[in-house]
Amino acid sequence: MTRFPFRSPAAWLMLIGLLLFKGPLEAADLVAVAIFHVYPAPPGEPLSSRFTVTVGKKNTPVYLARVVALTPEQREKLHQSELADTSEASFTSFDMWGRVDISVTCPEPIQSVKLLPSSSGITPVISGNRLTFTVTKPGQLTLEVNGDWINSLHLFANPLETDAPRPDDPNVIYYGPGVHEVESVQVGSGKTVYIAGGAVLYGKIGPGCPGGPIFVLHGSNIVLRGRGIIDGSRFPKPSPGGNILAAYGTNIQVEGVILRDSSSWTFPVKNCDQVKIRNIKIFGWRGNSDGIDICNSRKVEVTDCFLRTFDDLVVIKSDDKMAGDTRDITVKNCVLWNEFAHALSLGAELRMPIENVLFSDCDIIHDKGREWDLRVYNCDSAAVKNIVFDNIRIEESRRLFSLWIGKAIWSNEAERGHIDDVTFRNISSPLPERASSPADFVGFDAEHAIHKVQFDHVLIGGRSLQSSDIKQNEFVQEVSIKP
Repeated sequence: MTRFPFRSPAAWLMLIGLLLFKGPLEAADLVAVAIFHVYPAPPGEPLSSRFTVTVGKKNTPVYLARVVALTPEQREKLHQSELADTSEASFTSFDMWGRVDISVTCPEPIQSVKLLPSSSGITPVISGNRLTFTVTKPGQLTLEVNGDWINSLHLFANPLETDAPRPDDPNVIYYGPGVHEVESVQVGSGKTVYIAGGAVLYGKIGPGCPGGPIFVLHGSNIVLRGRGIIDGSRFPKPSPGGNILAAYGTNIQVEGVILRDSSSWTFPVKNCDQVKIRNIKIFGWRGNSDGIDICNSRKVEVTDCFLRTFDDLVVIKSDDKMAGDTRDITVKNCVLWNEFAHALSLGAELRMPIENVLFSDCDIIHDKGREWDLRVYNCDSAAVKNIVFDNIRIEESRRLFSLWIGKAIWSNEAERGHIDDVTFRNISSPLPERASSPADFVGFDAEHAIHKVQFDHVLIGGRSLQSSDIKQNEFVQEVSIKP
């Protein structure tokens, strides 16, 4: 039996129209059914001149996001605070179900196109200055035309939005279509923040808001969702509290929104329990503009997200000695663009125990940085245990695997920590461009060592990982490779 995700009135009306026009739908008809929704841009919001996009023959607005415009070699020598050379990527967002035809038109003839991640299996068809392809399920796609990877086009195909809250609900903080200026909003227990498609919220500096966060989710049973954009570009750089979102509490959900240009960590999750982050998209170009930082928190799920930031993308920490451990973290089905630091990592500030972390089914579509794609970076005293990197597809790598215990500029404890039970499984990557060895493991001393590291079906440059690919010191024990 086929189930239809038609819980919104518009979707039901469209299906009823199809039935009235064609009669009962056969199984073959279901393949052709396409339901999509495009949100108009608010007046005055700058849009891209590089790309025109139609979804099912309907124009969809193409927004802009500031990104870094440096070569990887320039980034290696750069301190984050010195960053100045930027450009603009483009992005568009729409809701869909079924098979949706996409058309992209450029001002100049299209000689070549790359659609990422490659695991999507989609091959665009080029005709002059236009390309077309079909999307059959929600996801995050990136188009690079004529080899221009900096000024790329990001397409965010969302699942159909259902059960949007009412603007007059007393428990809802509602932002409808249009441009809004927002000072720091404190969102308490039982509240929902809804940011409609076609809404762009700019964080505003005011007497009560020296620079963020734009939304503070503090309490229990809190939701922030929608299809709109939250922008931090009007905050100074750097700003210690200049986050776009910050979460502190229990049973918090964030879904669907686009977060653009934070002046600090984009979305810290601190001292939380039971957090679900789904289908959010993050752009950040400024120094220290991490994507999602999960700190001293438990039972956190990050799924179906896109991140392109100029620092760590998704990073797990336990930086607060008084806030408890970090455990039971899942990061799954995300598309990652590593601009400067780490793609999926733990560290650097690890001061309380961390265990049971799973990074799974993710695509790293670019690595332009100077650090490592997959890393445990233990700069303090934490005991780190049971970390799994599974089913990771890497399109480009400069440095690949790192496990490290030691002292760095982020350390604030005299004691060093431990790393135990780390698994790298079902991972494919080209040979790293920068590192002398794909894997580099460094324990601190005999009492602060790395124990039990497993490689299971890891392919590097089209071949199986070999023991000669692993560089390790004497404080690393029980490293195994299968098959």
